[in-house]
Amino acid sequence: MSTATIQPRIISTDMPRATIAQRAVEPVSHETDDQIVDRLRTRFTILEDMTKAVKKGDVRAMIVSGPPGVGKSFGVEAVLSKNDMFATIAQDDSLKKYEIAKGNISALGLYQMLYQYKDKKSVVVFDDMDSVLFDEVALNLLKAALDSGRNRWISWHTESRILKEAGIPNTFNFEGGCIFITNVKFDHVRSKKLKDHLEALESRCHYLDLTIDTDREKMLRIKQIVADGMLDKYEFAGDEQQEILDYIDTHRKKMRELSLRMVLKVADLRKSMPNTWESVASVTCMRPQR
Repeated sequence: MSTATIQPRIISTDMPRATIAQRAVEPVSHETDDQIVDRLRTRFTILEDMTKAVKKGDVRAMIVSGPPGVGKSFGVEAVLSKNDMFATIAQDDSLKKYEIAKGNISALGLYQMLYQYKDKKSVVVFDDMDSVLFDEVALNLLKAALDSGRNRWISWHTESRILKEAGIPNTFNFEGGCIFITNVKFDHVRSKKLKDHLEALESRCHYLDLTIDTDREKMLRIKQIVADGMLDKYEFAGDEQQEILDYIDTHRKKMRELSLRMVLKVADLRKSMPNTWESVASVTCMRPQR
């Protein structure tokens, strides 16, 4: 049995973020485009399967690592919402069995959230909330929630009017699941303090690296998702869809971000400004060329 004992102090989550150094040089790949696409499809299929396993309670926790804008969050949320149809049909958020947490959160807020989703088949998703890794109190709570023991007791021994008013006890057993979605590639972190924190989480979670590290892999992922119908809602005619892909591929080194979000931005311009979309995209979607 593991219990997180919290000392009577709250550490601010607004601490300066540690510098995270990642490899800048793309490795030489001997894979064909088809092999890369198959590998990425396999990884995202595993992402769906693992999310289902966390939802069922067969897997306690998972960390998903990959660059921004490749569909990490969408893949996780799509599975959870599909498996939470009762709350959707009833249109009652109080029946929802999962929470997508984004932005910033205090240790006390984390304790409340874990309590709210403490039951079996409940899931808390931390979407790019790396700030919790710099809050030692929050980190202790997460360690207790992810403990490998049969019971996962979480405690808050600091006097709290907020907890009393909400009827939340100072100790409870957490039986839910957790999913961490991050842009940080754990193996590339150089900050000693952050690396220690990440290793503490990684030892308690399944770790899924989506292996989308190069511009070539990102572009192939984009083409795969577009081929799967990503732009169908725009009802493009003829070669318009291919024009968008060709434009992004040609200028991929200049784009502010090579991602699925960027595809939608360019598609919006192609739809709304059919005669000037390329010149507008060069201003709004590309980095300034000095």
